[in-house]
Amino acid sequence: MKILISGASVAGPVLAYWLHRYGFEPTVVERTPAMRHGLGGHAVDLFGPGAEVARRMGCWDAIEAARTRIESMTIERFGKRPVHVDLSRLYAGISGSHVEILRGELTKILSDATRAGTEYVFGDSIATLHDDGAGVDVTFESGDERRFDLVIGADGMHSTVRRLAFGPEESMRRPLGGYLAVFSMPDVLDLGNGMVAHFSVDRIVAGYGVHQTGQTRAGFLFRTPHELHYDYRDKDEQKALLAKEFRDYGWKAPLLLEHLPAAEDFYFDSISQITLDTWQRGRIGLVGDAGFCPAPAVGGGTSLAVVTAYILAGELAAARSDLPSGLRNYERTVRRMVDLSRAIGPKVMRTLIPGSPTALKLMPFAAAAVPKLPTSVQRFIWSQNAVGKALSSVPLPDYSDLTRVPRAA
Repeated sequence: MKILISGASVAGPVLAYWLHRYGFEPTVVERTPAMRHGLGGHAVDLFGPGAEVARRMGCWDAIEAARTRIESMTIERFGKRPVHVDLSRLYAGISGSHVEILRGELTKILSDATRAGTEYVFGDSIATLHDDGAGVDVTFESGDERRFDLVIGADGMHSTVRRLAFGPEESMRRPLGGYLAVFSMPDVLDLGNGMVAHFSVDRIVAGYGVHQTGQTRAGFLFRTPHELHYDYRDKDEQKALLAKEFRDYGWKAPLLLEHLPAAEDFYFDSISQITLDTWQRGRIGLVGDAGFCPAPAVGGGTSLAVVTAYILAGELAAARSDLPSGLRNYERTVRRMVDLSRAIGPKVMRTLIPGSPTALKLMPFAAAAVPKLPTSVQRFIWSQNAVGKALSSVPLPDYSDLTRVPRAA
């Protein structure tokens, strides 16, 4: 059976890998002209069952080797002494299986695992979808026309598949009031394997070292009292918006912003959730951020995308003769995990970016105190954490009896 996947970031390659293992013929279409991998993009976390999926794919060793290796963070505020945080101890306490990795690196590792059994179509996108009950006729922007047994949107928060099959994004997007921007620049701050972050009310400016390139990744997080309006594909407009928001900030922000115009890997988006009542409609389905983005930077979205893609492939394989039934079973299986993950974002947004002078005063000391606790205590705290509970709310199924193609060496 032929399955079309839109999107080649995280959920797409994971889904393609497992579909091939279960005997399907996956095709991945990606709007960008080449695989989006390398050392650009922001850092993401993979842990818990997401790490276990990577192990089952044979990717975990490569992912661990590509970790960011950020060992410490210095928190600064206007008029206050710096506070130092030992991140190496903090990460050890989060989970026995945790890696922070650049998104581009993770994408490369996951997509490399799919090369033997997946057709990739770059520089194209889906223009129309027609589900006649027996299959889906797809017209691509290039003009090509093909027919598939199933179409899956794994194309992120601004999903084309979701727009075509479920309706406009505006009716499904829930802004949480914040924005995230990230870009690469020379290591003018001499950070090495460290991070420095400056906090103020409703604003964070940070930089962290990228050991593979010797560069710095600059990051900006901020809240606004009203939603900003911009074209999510117009990077020049987004750069101008970011520069305007931080032009009077002070600290090292002007130095970081000097390198903004030349940034080729610039990322900017709202911290928003995607909320739908269902992620399947006939022979069209959604996975990862396309269906249930818990919000960038606040909800464990990368691990959620990996786990749900794995489960989707398994449920499709289990219902091989009735793929729409497999979509429905997938939705039932992951519903609790998704609901718990989406409940996290609003709570994290209240604490991630200090929203008051009191929060600004207390946050650095809480961040510095946790890594000093015994690892067993840290892991207990993590076990009570909403992200940990969400990702562990559904036991990771074993679909190994459905495998038809052995894993490549």
